[in-house]
Amino acid sequence: MFKSLIVSFALAASVLANVYITSPTADTTWTGGQEATIDWQDDGSSPSLASFGLAKFSIYVGNANQQTSLQLISGNVSVANVSSLTFTPSPTIGPDSNEYFIRVESLNLKDASNSQYPALAFSAKFTLAGMSGTFNSSLQAEIDGQSTAPIGGPTSSAGSATAATTAKATTVAAVTTGSAAASTATSTSKSNGAGRHGVTSLAGFVGAAAVLVSAAVL
Repeated sequence: MFKSLIVSFALAASVLANVYITSPTADTTWTGGQEATIDWQDDGSSPSLASFGLAKFSIYVGNANQQTSLQLISGNVSVANVSSLTFTPSPTIGPDSNEYFIRVESLNLKDASNSQYPALAFSAKFTLAGMSGTFNSSLQAEIDGQSTAPIGGPTSSAGSATAATTAKATTVAAVTTGSAAASTATSTSKSNGAGRHGVTSLAGFVGAAAVLVSAAVL
């Protein structure tokens, strides 16, 4: 059984969390039930990966105002000590879709503009295939909400945050499956649509918008 907590709050524009996810990208397709690897690197902006510290990785869907966690990948990863995370996407969390993204929430670092919220980072939206689940009406409504609250904005490149709005996030399922794997981050100049924003950023990247989620798994 899972317990969900919905949190609503006003968001103001802010930029830059420094965990830059290089995989998955917008061109990535992972298969449910088969191992996948998330890779990241320091984007060169302040704060350092050491400051971002321990982090929680999850798979999400949603829009700029509402996002839902579908799978907890790992709840305690040191982004400074490792630069990749291998896990198995659960095929039951949803259907074949290109609406999934990775959200990274710092357990140590607070948002630079609002210290009551954690710093966040996001991947590009990516595809999961070989899936056996479905999106219920609430999840589909969040995804459809991109028509008025697009999580990627008008382009496929990372950009600036939007103005203040009200956001709501929900966790409906969490499956802990991941284990951290050490590797060396490599630099890249090619944009993959990953988000590099703090908790109060909403859009301007293909990956996702930033919101706060608190949830406990019973």
